[in-house]
Amino acid sequence: MIETPSYRLELEGNGAYARLSSPDGSEQWLRLALLAAVDAVDARDETLALEEPVVEGTTITVERRSTLWQRAGTRVVCRDDALELHAYVEGTAVLGAVHLLGGRALRPVTGFFPSGVNATELFTANPGDPGRLVLGAGESAVIGVNGDGLPGRGHWFFTPAPLVFAFKSPTGSWLGVSLPAPLDELRFVQAELRGDDRAAHLVLDYEGHTHVSSRFDAPLVVLTPGVTDGYDAIARYRAAAPVPPRDAGSPTWWTEPIFCGWGAQCALSRRLQRPASELATQENYDGFLAALAEHDVVPGTVVIDDKWQTTYGRNEPDDAKWPDLKRWIAERHERDQHVLLWWKAWDPEGLDPELCIRTADGTPIALDPTSPAARDLLRRAMTELMSPDGLDADGLKVDFTARTPSGAGLTLAGDLWGISLLHELLRVVYVAVKDAKRDALVITQTPHPSFVDVADMVRLNDMLRLDDPDPLLPVVAQMRHRAAIAQAACPELLIDTDDWAVPNKHEWRAYLDAKPELGVPSLYYATELDVSGEQLGDDDYVALRAAWGRAR
Repeated sequence: MIETPSYRLELEGNGAYARLSSPDGSEQWLRLALLAAVDAVDARDETLALEEPVVEGTTITVERRSTLWQRAGTRVVCRDDALELHAYVEGTAVLGAVHLLGGRALRPVTGFFPSGVNATELFTANPGDPGRLVLGAGESAVIGVNGDGLPGRGHWFFTPAPLVFAFKSPTGSWLGVSLPAPLDELRFVQAELRGDDRAAHLVLDYEGHTHVSSRFDAPLVVLTPGVTDGYDAIARYRAAAPVPPRDAGSPTWWTEPIFCGWGAQCALSRRLQRPASELATQENYDGFLAALAEHDVVPGTVVIDDKWQTTYGRNEPDDAKWPDLKRWIAERHERDQHVLLWWKAWDPEGLDPELCIRTADGTPIALDPTSPAARDLLRRAMTELMSPDGLDADGLKVDFTARTPSGAGLTLAGDLWGISLLHELLRVVYVAVKDAKRDALVITQTPHPSFVDVADMVRLNDMLRLDDPDPLLPVVAQMRHRAAIAQAACPELLIDTDDWAVPNKHEWRAYLDAKPELGVPSLYYATELDVSGEQLGDDDYVALRAAWGRAR
């Protein structure tokens, strides 16, 4: 038994489990499985037997005989306020899924053995269903970089979110579960906390893109008893996670209210029965901004949204929509406004397949940021968009990071994958943007500590999942939840409050009032809402001016 002021850990006889309890032992939080299963793409890791546990001070090591690896085990380091779990294997294989906080055994009883959980609620740092801020303790949750609006994939608002979960016990105490690993170890597409009947374990899928030649140390899992709630668990995770340095500068114009034209495009689409992406035109944006100016609503930053470019991959202005985008941006500069361009991550439209991540039959799936030629193309494109000799835009709104490739059957030039591959894409873009214009603003949806060097502002993302059967839900609680996650994980980054899509004007007004306390207020509408079709009235513009005044 190891006792600290925060918890008690009691090793069971054969080393397969350890009971994690309150300091006085009155409440058990976890029956912690010390097994792991580090699968190869072509073989499963099963435990044949456990060696006698070795206890050295406050460190417990349990080695196991594996069907796949020459050597395997789990080491538990007991700190005063947290436990660190290190799973490791030695041998040669190509990684498939890695199971932590649980594993397979072939004797004396066969099957998979997860950790036992004594909890009533599960908190995840990745927002999902806007109507549910917490889950039941037996449910599963995913944090990663791949998702969309299809069933079971709706975890795309933050990609990636901080890798933090938390369990609430029946007495109201919280236990944080986090993966504060360095970026180089985040070569999996997602971390799944897989729930079961009073049980859970972690699954990290490497999808056959990580080769082990001698030893593999799985990402560190930290259990933190005594956190006050899920947001505190994120803050504690942030304090333990490696955080890259970033420039401290933050130009004052970054905090000016933002107008993004996507909602206005969608409202126009509703009325004209045309795709919204066809309506990102110079004529329409002049109309949107003129309508706002008539009511003395003047944003400091304007975002031209989807689709101002002819191809997503090459990002050349569409001259049919924007006859002179460079001049249009210059005119906004003359009005003391700044202009950001919407940029769709990963999309291979218009690219040579040789620059792309591809399927086995050669079909391009996504731009490949590990390809030297693709990196060069990105640098040239960003220079053309941002430099005074090019369009002279003032930054990017990055979208669709949830399109990060996933699949064992994909090939690319380098050896990065998963979360670390997304970071590499954003790193190339961010550096190129800053080289072209030092004070350019880059907005992403990546509130993960390892991504603070590739973002200046975190966007809270869409309020609703419009593909859900009943999507029209209240929005303020969900957006407060997201802002609290972003602030706890990345306090050095600004927050873009977003504004799309609201179910009706009542919810839009309620969120408008909340925006100044959450971050930089963002406006997506000019004259009417898209989902409900309601028109903005004089009182709405009065409320807008007041909210922006508070923010400024």
